[in-house]
Amino acid sequence: MTTLYGLKNCDTCKKARKWLDRFGIEHAFVDYRDEPRAPETLVEWKDKLGGWDAMINRSSTTWRNLPANRKAPGSEAEWKLLLREYPQLIRRPVVVTDDGEVTQGFSDNGFKKRFGV
Repeated sequence: MTTLYGLKNCDTCKKARKWLDRFGIEHAFVDYRDEPRAPETLVEWKDKLGGWDAMINRSSTTWRNLPANRKAPGSEAEWKLLLREYPQLIRRPVVVTDDGEVTQGFSDNGFKKRFGV
């Protein structure tokens, strides 16, 4: 089954969920603010998505309001702490399928390609 990780009030997550419903793709949704992901999961996502920087939504208000010293984590431990403290910084949605593939974001064409529709 496909699992979408995001925030329940995120418009992009809502669009992704509606798209999956429209095409009959069974999925689960996990709000990672309500159910934070384990640090090991964040590391796994980071490895599959191209690094910590690739995972971050730098255009978010949360990112812009962070103190400068928090915007440049110097270690994996600091990144994990930052994302556990501010899960809304993770680009949404994170899409994980049974085959272990992890992608981020939503677009109609991207999902058509991802799900073979």
